[in-house]
Parts: sequence; C-alpha cells; structure tokens
Amino acid sequence: MPAGTQVIGHPVKNSPHEETPGGAGSTPGRTAVATLAGTTLEWYDFFLYGTAAALIFNKQFFPSLSPAAGTLAAFSTFAVGFIARPLGGLVFGHFGDRIGRKATLVVSLVLMGVGSTLIGAIPNYDSIGFWAPVLLVALRIIQGIGLGGEGAGATLMSMEHAPAGKRNLYAGFPQMGTPAGLVLANVIFLVTNALLGDGAFTSWGWRIPFLLSFVLVAVGLLIRLRVTESPSFNRVLAQENVVRFPLLESLKVGFPRLALTLLAVVANSAVAYVFMVFALSYGTQQLGYDKQFLILSVTAAAVLWFATIPLWTKFADRHGRRTMFIAGSAAILVWCVAFFPLLNTGNSVLAVLALLGMGLIIPVTHCVQGGIIADTFPAHVRYSGSSVILQSGAILGGGLAPMISTALLNSGGSSTGVTWYLVVICAISLVGAVALFRLVPEGSEEPAAVRAESLSGV
Repeated sequence: MPAGTQVIGHPVKNSPHEETPGGAGSTPGRTAVATLAGTTLEWYDFFLYGTAAALIFNKQFFPSLSPAAGTLAAFSTFAVGFIARPLGGLVFGHFGDRIGRKATLVVSLVLMGVGSTLIGAIPNYDSIGFWAPVLLVALRIIQGIGLGGEGAGATLMSMEHAPAGKRNLYAGFPQMGTPAGLVLANVIFLVTNALLGDGAFTSWGWRIPFLLSFVLVAVGLLIRLRVTESPSFNRVLAQENVVRFPLLESLKVGFPRLALTLLAVVANSAVAYVFMVFALSYGTQQLGYDKQFLILSVTAAAVLWFATIPLWTKFADRHGRRTMFIAGSAAILVWCVAFFPLLNTGNSVLAVLALLGMGLIIPVTHCVQGGIIADTFPAHVRYSGSSVILQSGAILGGGLAPMISTALLNSGGSSTGVTWYLVVICAISLVGAVALFRLVPEGSEEPAAVRAESLSGV
C-alpha cells in the first residue's frame, strides 16, 4: 500500500512508512489554517463571479439579449471557468508533483487574484461593445486555471501534514474554504449593494468586490508563505521518486477505479452550484423573491455547511467514511426531489428551509471527497491524479449545472426538468459510490498498479 494511504471505508491509520508530521518545521495546525485561508479567498473570487453572473452580468455584458437569453449567456461564461479548471489542474498538478505543493499553491492564489481584480476593471458592453464579453471570458479562464491548481493541492497540503488518525479532519479544512468563500462573497456583495443602492451598484458598484480581491489575496499570501512543504513530498524527494510525467503514471491505478471515483463525486458539485448560483436567478426572475433575501438565505446555508464539516470529518476519522459517504449521497438525492417544490411555494419560510437543507446535506459528502480522491494515488503522483478527477468532476457537475438548469427551465417552462436533471445525476453518483467501495472493499489494499520506482530517475 502506498505510504499514508487510507483504505476506503476504514478509519485512517498511517502506514508505518509514512513520515509523522509534527517534527522539526512541521506545523499541522498552521498548515490547515493556511490552506483554509487560501481556499476561502480562491472560492471568494469564484463565487463572486457566480453571484454577479446570476444577477448583474446579463445587463452589463449582454444587454442586447432578452433577460432569459442574457442570463443563459452569463452562465455560459460562468461555465468557461470550469472548462479552464482541468488545464490549471494539469499544469499545477505536474509541477506540484515535481517541485512541490507550496510553490504551486502560491502561484495559483496569485493567478486567481489577478483574474478577479481585472474583472472589476474591464469596461462593459456599452463602452467597448463586443470586446467586453471577450475580456470577461478571458479573465474567467484565468480564474479557472488558478482554481484548478488550488483544489487538489490545498487538500494534499493539509492532509499530508495531518497527525496520525486525523487525515479526514485535516483534509476537510480546505473543503471548508468553499462555503467560507461563498459567505465572504455574498456578505461583501450585499454590504456593497446596501451602501450604494441598487442603481449605483448595478451600474458600477458591483466592481468593488472584485477589486477588493487584490487586498484579500495579499493577506492570503502572507499566511500561505509561512507554511512548510508537505512531509509526503519531502519524502518523495528524499527517496528520489520524482517522475517526469506524473499524470501518465497516476493513470496506472486503472480505468475502473478512476471512472467510479469521478462518478461518485460529480453529483455534489452539480447540486451545490444549482443551490448556490442557479437558485438566485430562478428565485428572483421566476418566483419574485427579493434578491437580498435569497442571498442572505444562501449565505446562512453556507454558514451551516461550514460549521458541520469538522463534525463530519471527525466522524469519518473515528468510524470510516464509506457508510457516511453513501448515506450522504442518498440524502442529497432525496432533498433534490423536495428542493424546487419548496421554493416554488413562494413561502419565505419554506424557501429558507429548502436552502438550509442543502447547507446541511451537501457537506456530508463534500467534506471527505477530496480525501477519497487523494487517497486513490500514491504521494509522488497524487497532485496530478487528484487534479484530473477533481476538475473533471467539476466540469461535468458544477460548471454545466447552472447553464443546463437555465436551458431546461426555458424549454420546459417549469423547474420539473431541473429536478429530474438533479435526481438523475445524484442517482449516477450514488451507484458510482457503491460500486467504488465494492471495488476497494473493507480490509483490502490500494491498487498496486502505480509503482513508485517505475519512472524514478527518468
């Protein structure tokens, strides 16, 4: 078994060959906080774009289109960021396995900050016409590349510093950055809107939260630069196990394992982005909910999401994540059946219940999926392999979800098609999770297909 790898379904036990964090220079707690801070800022930038795409960008960059078509076009630019994420995953994953986790994570944070800051500075359609959406798409691609390097790397950095028996807990810290970034983005969005008023905010005030990214990223860099390199990567260097093409080597775990892992995690991403992004445009344009009310409700749900992650990851460390992940996958499916009917009532209390339910259920699978993906691969190719699975799942799930949901809504005239879309993708993930855990049953070892020595010194 590769050093430090978890047998799926079992509480984590470090291999006797795994280095123990906490030695000289190792600071697991500081590293966990640094990865949380970094991912929070990265997701702040990414979610800020999603909120603006749902509520602002159709008017600023696609004014010649109808409201429905403009929203679809805005969500298409949102999807572009997800399409760019695998490129970031491939590039940052390659160098993360060759030169280290820390350096690549610093670059990814800078890249994300630059992209977001410049989005706040580009002219709108009325000023430069066609070039406005072109620049928006280009900067969205930069955002996607930056986040593609962040997702897998931050999880590895924290998990590989984790003390014995706490790998799920520490792998969960970067996952907490997702709801934390959403909360930060929505709070700043709401405060700016409240201070300026709807007219000024829609005209130019929406730029302020994007320009603020520069300051937030500078703070994040100060925190991130103080952490030490991953002990697992240091061990790879010491054993001279750095390979020339880590991505190709990571694929040797086999197609069944890779495919099932991808299927298992795709629904969480799809459901999360329908809840966080599509529901904003649907609720305001179709159901007449107040914009501030919906943003506040989604923010409250994100706070619940954030707060419950440590509870679920501790449970996974003590009892294993197999049953928890499958139960969480089933719970998401069930709640998707109820989600839009609750929103469609027009009742504010039931709408809040629908959104809080998402905030309670989504973290059950989200908090451990990064660790499940990472533990598929040995340390010397873990960044590359994890990036491919994570970013592919993000495209198939989250990146396309708001656009597909909008298209289904426009074609069918109701949310029924969106509900069926979510139910189908959740069912696929549930079947994938069950099959994955049967492929690697309790008590078995990880696949031996990836051999650390096969490309050593090449």
